[in-house]
Amino acid sequence: MSIAQFNFPTTIRFGAGVSKELPAYLHKQGLQRPLIATDPTIAGLDFFQELTADLRANGITVTVFHDIHKNPVKSDVYKGSDAYDTAGCDSIIGIGGGAAIDVARAILLRIHHREDLFVYDDLIGGDVYVTNEVPHFITIPTTSGTGSEVGRSAIIADDETHQKKILFSPKLLAKIVFADPLLTMGLPPFITAATGMDALTHNMEAFLAKNYHPICDGIALEGMRLIAKSIVHATHKPDIESRSQMLLASMMGAIAFQKGLGVVHSLAHPLSSLLDTHHGLANAVNLPYGMAFNIAGFEEKFERMAQALSLSDYSGSAVVDYLFALNDQLGIPKNLRGIGVKEEHIETLADLAFADFAHPNNPKPVSRDDFKKLYQTAL
Repeated sequence: MSIAQFNFPTTIRFGAGVSKELPAYLHKQGLQRPLIATDPTIAGLDFFQELTADLRANGITVTVFHDIHKNPVKSDVYKGSDAYDTAGCDSIIGIGGGAAIDVARAILLRIHHREDLFVYDDLIGGDVYVTNEVPHFITIPTTSGTGSEVGRSAIIADDETHQKKILFSPKLLAKIVFADPLLTMGLPPFITAATGMDALTHNMEAFLAKNYHPICDGIALEGMRLIAKSIVHATHKPDIESRSQMLLASMMGAIAFQKGLGVVHSLAHPLSSLLDTHHGLANAVNLPYGMAFNIAGFEEKFERMAQALSLSDYSGSAVVDYLFALNDQLGIPKNLRGIGVKEEHIETLADLAFADFAHPNNPKPVSRDDFKKLYQTAL
């Protein structure tokens, strides 16, 4: 048997109200001037105002940076690192969903690595240039979707070409995550549904990914079980139990997808970069179609996913039917036309999808023609 290496992430403080531990943690670490990177929506919410007021009441000087796009671009990162420099910050706290935490992590990299940001693109081997130390990094998630809080990579797009780049290094792991399900209670139904389906996509694609990682496989199956049990409840009648299960499943998906992703993410990424579609929504709509593509030759894996999803029929087609039905329950469109995709977009989307970084880890190869057919079917 060949030798394998398994890596798992950082310290996670989980539970209702755990975010209130932040001031004491900063004091213990000798940190006094954090840059908080978040998005414009989060910056205006009551909990955020209370959190920053609590930090200031504890003698901590807070700089808030929230000038970021829904799908982050390089200029967001440069503005954030300028804000860090100007304020003389000593640490970075990422608060929010995937976009905010990705920007926070990219700022973290840039503080002591000042080449062009995309020199560090992992897809061209740029991770080898991440050699300097980085500031102290803390993450606080407010959605149950990307699981970026436990990750070690950030996806940032080029401002002009919209091509997504991956910044990756173990140095970019948070020192600690404060995962507080109370912070997700105010999410509106659409965001809860879209981010929750993003988490389900992560778990399913990670389980199917061709790389060998049985530990991630086990985590992904449990993540699927938790989401199947809680996503509809969390969307339409949220309570602390359903929100807690979704937050756990989100982190599990992000831990699992260090194994890899697949065709669904390569279908979804171009929708975000070309049409500015919410990433979770793009994954949700494409998920049944991508899973249908993967059934042949991987029936046993679909049987195990069906069991995790508590289906009575363990076939691959039953899994796909379940995903269509779940999207319907959550109010997510069943096809791409429902999210603004038109026939004239198909060729460009196919080019971008084929160039995407995710599908090489799909369990079976995906050609450009396959992507075109998948988009046409999903349209």
